[in-house]
Amino acid sequence: MIAASSIDQVFETARVEEVIGDFVQLKKAGSNFKGLSPFSDERSPSFMVSPVKQIWKDFSTGKGGTAVSFLMEHEHFTYPEAIRYLAKKYNIELEETEQSNEQKEAANERESMYLVSEFANKYFQKILHKTDQGKSIGLSYFKERGFTDETIKKFDLGYSLNEWQAFTDEALKQGYQLGFLSKTGLTIVKEDKRFDRFKGRVMFPIKSMSGRVLGFGGRILIADKKAAKYLNSPESELYHKSKVLYGIYNAKQSIAKEDNCYLVEGYTDVIQFHQTGIKNVVSSSGTALTSDQIRLINRLTKNITVLFDGDAAGMRASLRGIDLILEQGMNVKVCTFPEGEDPDSFAKQNTLEELTVYLEENAKDFIQFKASVLYEDSKNDPIKKAETIRDIVNSISKIPDTIKKEIYIQECARIMDISEQVLFSTLAQINKKEIQEEHKKFKNEQKSFEVIKHEQPVKKVDVQYILERKIIEILLLYGNKIQDFEDLVLKESASGELILEPVIHKAKVFEKIYLDLQDDEMEFSNPQFKDLYYTIIDKLNQSSEFELKNFINTVDANTANEITTILMEDERYALDDWHRMNIFPKEKTQSIAQLVSETILSLRCFLIEQKVIEFKQKTLEHKSEINKSVLEEVKDYSSLKMLLSRKLSRVL
Repeated sequence: MIAASSIDQVFETARVEEVIGDFVQLKKAGSNFKGLSPFSDERSPSFMVSPVKQIWKDFSTGKGGTAVSFLMEHEHFTYPEAIRYLAKKYNIELEETEQSNEQKEAANERESMYLVSEFANKYFQKILHKTDQGKSIGLSYFKERGFTDETIKKFDLGYSLNEWQAFTDEALKQGYQLGFLSKTGLTIVKEDKRFDRFKGRVMFPIKSMSGRVLGFGGRILIADKKAAKYLNSPESELYHKSKVLYGIYNAKQSIAKEDNCYLVEGYTDVIQFHQTGIKNVVSSSGTALTSDQIRLINRLTKNITVLFDGDAAGMRASLRGIDLILEQGMNVKVCTFPEGEDPDSFAKQNTLEELTVYLEENAKDFIQFKASVLYEDSKNDPIKKAETIRDIVNSISKIPDTIKKEIYIQECARIMDISEQVLFSTLAQINKKEIQEEHKKFKNEQKSFEVIKHEQPVKKVDVQYILERKIIEILLLYGNKIQDFEDLVLKESASGELILEPVIHKAKVFEKIYLDLQDDEMEFSNPQFKDLYYTIIDKLNQSSEFELKNFINTVDANTANEITTILMEDERYALDDWHRMNIFPKEKTQSIAQLVSETILSLRCFLIEQKVIEFKQKTLEHKSEINKSVLEEVKDYSSLKMLLSRKLSRVL
């Protein structure tokens, strides 16, 4: 258990924009920050972070909350894990008790798999540094690769003993269950036999963006034709090879800072670059690049530089990945190394300055690179050359930006010595085909819509819902503020008419709202708002130090999500870059007291109108039973509504 005082310290210290900034590239938008949603595939930002309110909102999925809830949603942390992560980030020492074997067994499946993976990571490091076999085989290998002790420690490199079940036996001895050892792929279980998957291999832990161990890569060090040189953890609930990038945890801050990501193939490429001083580098772990991996980078930067070794066949196979990057609207450069060199060997032989200069001078735009690689194979064959040009234009067609398309067409025409007109014609044919397919899809969707559109009633605006929501927003933002309120007292004039007489008095916002609702016996119709209203009033009544971010952390996930939706709705326009289109939304000039009064008056007016409608309906249904007093009541309510409407017009 984590002590309450430690949790409070974490809440007080953590900054939502800093925490989320480790996972999403955020750009300033007024007093807020915006970025691409990490929960959906999008090209226009719908993700908003408010440093003032210390909350975030993803308008594409409806999710929202605090720094803690972001970690729980994005990294699938439990609440205690999110607190521990933040404590580590901000160097806060937590007061907590050690987990017992019983507590480990009680943890849910996913958490148990994380615990097993973390244990394995520490175990393999211990074997590397503390055993004779680990030092003589594993550590020697890493030293031969040129890795320093600091680098080995930074990447948590390890070694698995060349014994059939050394790791499995130790894990079971420490209280970890065989079922979770099997589900993570660390142990292979066949009937009554069990043995270590990574027997006799140096170990590379594969981590999430937040640093959680998802799986492992292991390299065998002995010559064995039957065994794969590199072996990865199998697919599991934690580890999805197509959705992770090796080194992203160590690289994320540098990627965002440099606004560029170097993409390599192997584990050692990443480590060697990092050690040389270039830290914004990740690896696809030897697999073909996937859309999920590209989206992971896209959260941090729009720029990718793909690094290839001198193997021409490997380069051609990797060209397909470039099209995927282009489809995401990202900028791609490609850099190759001299024949016989790869990123690992080249970084090892050069200083940081030499490596930096080489990358700057040799990184080509993707179109130049693709044209030069394919052109060499086709320059003496007209048919192949035509196929090459079509291939390049097809890549250009993937780019969402129209201006970029035109520039690349011009560049391709220059390199391939062909007229721009022909290339634009080819591009138009490709685009036309895609447009026709999209149009066909749209037509089908439209037909489906036409079938059901008459069955769906038009949704009416729920005025009471909107006003109750506004009251919650006012309480959350201004509940403890003291204001001068102009109360309206209903009186009868000398002539017998109803009039509203203003009276000024000081009060806290929450007291004003509470008393007004009590006086008029107004109840919230929305159950969630009703519960939230009384919870907020209770908190404000108990303490004058009401902190919004602390309050959100005390409510359940659904309520926290609703709160962030309410509080961030007004910030939505900032996502559309209206200023760039010379549209300048007016800032709020309404005073808090005026906002409170107007909202309460609007709710009163609405409820009175509902009452009048109710009386009129009764009159129609029971004409014979209607007496004079009912008609008088309708008249009084109608008069009151008219007075309130006049007051609202003045306020508005």
